[in-house]
Amino acid sequence: MRSYYPCEIVRAAEAPLLASLPDGTLMRRAAHGLATVVAGELRALTGGVVGRRVVLLVGSGDNGGDALWAGTFLRRRGCAVTALLLDPERAHPAGLAALKSAGGRAVPARPEHLGDPDLVIDGIVGISGRGPLRPAAADIVDAITAPIVAVDTPSGVDPDTGAVDGPAVTAAVTVAFGALKPVHALASPRCGRVEFVDIGLELPESDLVAAEPAEVGAIWPVPGPDDDKYSQGVVGVSAGSARYPGAAVLCAGAAVAATSGMVRYAGSASAEVLAHRPEVVAATSIADAGRVQAWVVGPGGGTGDDAAETLRAVLATDLPVLVDADGLTVLARNPDLVRGRAAPTLLTPHAGEFARLTGSRPEPDRVAAVRTLAAEWGVHVLLKGHATLIARPDGHVFVNDAGGSWASTAGAGDVLSGTIGALLSSGMPVDLAAAAGARAHALAANLAARSGTSGEALPEASAAPVSASAILAALRDAVRLLRTYMPES
Repeated sequence: MRSYYPCEIVRAAEAPLLASLPDGTLMRRAAHGLATVVAGELRALTGGVVGRRVVLLVGSGDNGGDALWAGTFLRRRGCAVTALLLDPERAHPAGLAALKSAGGRAVPARPEHLGDPDLVIDGIVGISGRGPLRPAAADIVDAITAPIVAVDTPSGVDPDTGAVDGPAVTAAVTVAFGALKPVHALASPRCGRVEFVDIGLELPESDLVAAEPAEVGAIWPVPGPDDDKYSQGVVGVSAGSARYPGAAVLCAGAAVAATSGMVRYAGSASAEVLAHRPEVVAATSIADAGRVQAWVVGPGGGTGDDAAETLRAVLATDLPVLVDADGLTVLARNPDLVRGRAAPTLLTPHAGEFARLTGSRPEPDRVAAVRTLAAEWGVHVLLKGHATLIARPDGHVFVNDAGGSWASTAGAGDVLSGTIGALLSSGMPVDLAAAAGARAHALAANLAARSGTSGEALPEASAAPVSASAILAALRDAVRLLRTYMPES
């Protein structure tokens, strides 16, 4: 698992090292790693390091010191380095002296001093900084056309929540020191590629983690020699309506594609489901659906009395239940249906549905918001977004960075629900099923965006708009690809 740590934990882990090491050692250790990453970027961008122009944006904190020391190391490698000091009187004295001694320049931070650099290092604020860039820094950042490498976190982006409420840096690369912070998962478009530099921190177990592709592939259900259609998991899907039959088709289709042993459909869109997926066993009601091991309820099912009664009946079972879409709207009016429910329950809202459930949107601190809902209602919650969050009632959170917004399309949530439902029916724990399903769903969306109508690969710049049907069509390939990350036994 990839772990993310809030800033207070990182600072606490730094304290014993700072106390035990000679003054400035930890900063120079971090800066050396930063300079190594920057040198690699320069070689990739321009073919070399010697003679390349690097500008440092230097604030008054330790990040400014990191930038100054990194600039010193780059100057010694032959770069032309200019430091733009946003607060000259409070610039890190040892770092500034080292840069000048190495032949670097230091000037007041003004747009006319920016020049035409090959690369810019953002050392404006660090993990203690909050809020948007101040006007002087914002003016300079706005004038930059070169790639930016951020020191630990992009300035102006909240390091713990990823929130942005004004001018902020958008980095091509962010170099994280000692630990990954929540911002690196929650605001990945602002961070760009994240490079990690180990500075020797000893950290506790994290309660905000991301599953690696190999870990998802390793837990995805695969039939063994003694399995049959029942032992592989039977998922019930209660979705769709006369108005939204497509929700049933997408949800049931995803459950099939996600390798459920059997999919039982219960609802009024049986004809449409069977026309697309003849392997589904269809009934008109949950009472007639037959035995299942998990339920998915809500997508396109409507919000009237019949939908409410269906939701009530499904939640009255002792089976794992995923509630999505219209089911969440019904649940917002009847929260006692899930509060205190003994069997596992997973709610999968987007931000608007989250607001209907709780009375407020999850921003700016999405992690805190999803934890609160999960704890107060005693359920698991999957909050959709570019960074999808899955919270357990005990506060543990999985995060899945989608790597793009290709799944932000009508019907994509129905595909996600069916995918997770299949995993729930296999007996997988709820949080793992949700995390694995979200990972496969995001990968399927990216695969769909990068293939043409005939399936040929397209350059990333040519990625095309994606439909939910295209995501569904790519789902099996996504699962297959995730399993290729597994090491051979």
